[in-house]
Amino acid sequence: METRVADIMTVNIRAIGPDETVGEAVRTLIDAGITGLPVVDSGRHLIGVLSSTDVLAALAESDDADARRRIFDHTRVEELMTRRVRSVGSQDNVIDAAEQMLYLEVHRLFVVDDDVLVGVVTASDITRSVALRKV
Repeated sequence: METRVADIMTVNIRAIGPDETVGEAVRTLIDAGITGLPVVDSGRHLIGVLSSTDVLAALAESDDADARRRIFDHTRVEELMTRRVRSVGSQDNVIDAAEQMLYLEVHRLFVVDDDVLVGVVTASDITRSVALRKV
């Protein structure tokens, strides 16, 4: 039996719009206890990802507290997000998703069906499914 991404993915995921501020995104990251947020347009089409690493890199380039505060209050998510997002389909094989994560050196893949974000599958999801002998 072949396990599909849909069998192990998380479906109720938080996302953010490109016009939201970095501060709003950081609050969402913290509230959800995650390290990366999908960025979607009004049709829930995946257009990017904002990770805690993206935010930390921008803050590290700031000279002082005022500059860092401006990043949180005035910088839009679109300005810091990574536009090239790796994704899989919900009907893709979990082993193929795991291989893609390994090859790309990423810990999550967003799940997109018909160009719409439907979930996320993480390395932890795959590890859990292997431990429970679902794969």
